Amino acid sequence: MSVHKRAKVNMTKQICTHSGSFHADEALAVYMLRVLPEFKDAKVVRSRDPAKWEESDIVVDVSGKYDVEKRLFDHHQREFFETFSEKYKTKLSSAGLVYKHFGQDIIKTLQPQLDESDVEFLYEKVYKDFVESLDANDNGISNFDAEDLGVKPKFSDKNITIPGIISGMNPNWNGDCSDASFDKCFFKASDFIGEVFVNLVKGYGESWMPAKALVRDAVQNRLQEDPSGKIIVLKQFCPWKEHLYNIEKELGIVGEILFVLFEDSSSKWRVSTVPVSATSFKFREGLPEPLRGLRDNELSEKSGLPGCIFIHAAGFIGGADSKDTVLKLAQMSL
Repeated sequence: MSVHKRAKVNMTKQICTHSGSFHADEALAVYMLRVLPEFKDAKVVRSRDPAKWEESDIVVDVSGKYDVEKRLFDHHQREFFETFSEKYKTKLSSAGLVYKHFGQDIIKTLQPQLDESDVEFLYEKVYKDFVESLDANDNGISNFDAEDLGVKPKFSDKNITIPGIISGMNPNWNGDCSDASFDKCFFKASDFIGEVFVNLVKGYGESWMPAKALVRDAVQNRLQEDPSGKIIVLKQFCPWKEHLYNIEKELGIVGEILFVLFEDSSSKWRVSTVPVSATSFKFREGLPEPLRGLRDNELSEKSGLPGCIFIHAAGFIGGADSKDTVLKLAQMSL
């Protein structure tokens, strides 16, 4: 019976993956499919029997075939070299295959408030930040060429990585190795990695993307704060560095923003320099060197500005009672 014929006979959807020991990729692939309304109540079958594949609506990580029309998503065949897009070189696993074809719908289901452009943005970001590493791990691709570089790890972390944790959820070789035992453990593993995935997507949709909107708004309105266009003011504090770099690229103004102002949790104001990169301690432009390391009244007296609180000795951040004062500290630095 074909997949399409089966669907007409029985409205209950069926997902099939292989039986026996399992890995992170198919554990996540099955979970992602069950996020979709189409497969929300689907029956999951774990089997290496071709008859089970034939009667299922979608088959992942087994069958030896990759056929989108027939909904066969395996990556173990010799001729398989599919990647997420031309930008990526990592060969897909079953997780990557499912995400490539259903990822945008999965994000829309988990975060229905996002507009189309945000969905497309997160579609690639989630792959790059999460799914790709699972694809690489399952296909035996190292994060870097450790042997070629002569690099040796200082410690073992295999038991704290997600693939390592999932592997450890398989039944012990000298314990109950029945199909029922493997199935029970598989669903536990699928729920575990699925919850990690959902938490990531929701975190991006509910926290990360709103932060990007705040930074974009500050960049677009920067001339209202200072005519130089080199200072931005956030309406409220949020993680801003990664967003700022991306927005600068999008707008063709890379390196132009030098200071970011925001109100902190104590209703005081901060002026922050912009690092040359997200992980760098070097900044594009520092706060005035003669004022670094000064605090309170001494800082106010030497700067001529009221309500100063501090400027860090390294010159990368300062604080004051008001927005006007931190703005002037930033302007003094230009």
